[in-house]
Amino acid sequence: MRRLLPALLLCAGAASAHAEPVDYALDPAHSFVHFELLHFGTSTIRGRFGPLAGTVTLDRAAERGSVDLSIDTASVSTGLRPFDARIREADLLATSLHPQARFVAEQFRFDGERLAEVRGEFTLRGVSQPLVLRALRFACELRAPQREVCGGDFEGEIARSDFGAAFGTPFVANRVRIVVQVEGVRQ
Repeated sequence: MRRLLPALLLCAGAASAHAEPVDYALDPAHSFVHFELLHFGTSTIRGRFGPLAGTVTLDRAAERGSVDLSIDTASVSTGLRPFDARIREADLLATSLHPQARFVAEQFRFDGERLAEVRGEFTLRGVSQPLVLRALRFACELRAPQREVCGGDFEGEIARSDFGAAFGTPFVANRVRIVVQVEGVRQ
């Protein structure tokens, strides 16, 4: 009986979460954008931006939602400070002119009860392009003390030249793989 009661409470909380739109604020300790691209055909450059700021609204019953994420472009980190400084320059991220990148979405696709994809618009260097983020994983759970947290990993791809950041091509790949790691706390 001691094990059954917490399980029932968890199910009851999850069922109520499905009944209406729920707002989540991103947890900065668990929300980042990771990127990777091929460097001179020999190795992969990897780095990240973050923490992310933003909100997510999710209505699982209606299979709808919205996302508004802000990314501080100067927060780029590859582990090499001189390389990070180079990426911030005007011909790549142009962080002094465009300190924020943004992802805004209102098209959610579900596969049964599982969130499968988020479609929206990504803005970088003042240029906006469509971006599809496929859910690699997504889940919600109750954490102590009685707060719901939802999160997951979402994967997409951009062409950096679409945003005016083509410096170094073809030696440094134009295609950039993006993995967005997020956790949101129910408000």
